[in-house]
Amino acid sequence: MVDITEQKREVAEPLERRPWPRWTITLLSIVCALILWEIFGRRINPVFGSYPTAIAEAFWELARSGELWSALYQSLQPFLLGYALAIVLGVPIGLFIGGFRTAEAALGIYVTAGYAMPLVALVPLLILWLGLGFAVKVAVVFLMAVFPICINTWVGVTGVPKTLIEVGKSFVAPDAVILRRIVLPATLPYIMAGVRLAVGRAVVGMVIAEFFTTISGLGAVIINSANNFDTATMFVPIIILMVMAVGLNWLIGFVERKVAPWQAEIAGRDRE
Repeated sequence: MVDITEQKREVAEPLERRPWPRWTITLLSIVCALILWEIFGRRINPVFGSYPTAIAEAFWELARSGELWSALYQSLQPFLLGYALAIVLGVPIGLFIGGFRTAEAALGIYVTAGYAMPLVALVPLLILWLGLGFAVKVAVVFLMAVFPICINTWVGVTGVPKTLIEVGKSFVAPDAVILRRIVLPATLPYIMAGVRLAVGRAVVGMVIAEFFTTISGLGAVIINSANNFDTATMFVPIIILMVMAVGLNWLIGFVERKVAPWQAEIAGRDRE
């Protein structure tokens, strides 16, 4: 009886299908979406839509002329600076608000209100303060990105188990050591989640700034091609922005896996 059971197990094991790698599923999803877009996009009037091959041709023309790279360089400068400032200032502010009840009571309401406020309405005022140049674009990107980072860090600090902090205090650890050894490692997943959320808002802020201020960068390509009813060219910077946001999200996730590898193991994300 034991031999028959073992034989059945040996026969069944090779028949078990291993799950597909995530990158394979993602690649198949993208290919299917592009094929469907190509099929249905060719049936639409070019004024109202486009399709991948036409967008690829427009991309080649923009890249060959150098217009695309110049626009991308102009857009990346305020984006990177504003996004970096949002991280540098948003994380300490979130730690401060989450770590002290007085700070939470005094400043928490402003952070929540700032996140919910339509920041686009402030762009004309920012233009009056900072002009139409580089500074106002950095300010718009910063304001769009800083609040999700701050709020996620704040929530992460308040979610640290009190027992961990009490263990540190029982060993007479200074507050700086408790913050560095206990609070920060426990809050790191929340911080990285806020940084990821801020990527999309920063990209939106960059385009908004280019629309409302000096028309330049990828925003200028979008506006000029839309005014000329060149839909294929208009899609080129839009797709580039989407790819840039996805790439930054992947980079942030890679950094998170290196800095906090235990979080991926706990969540079961270490499998391909």
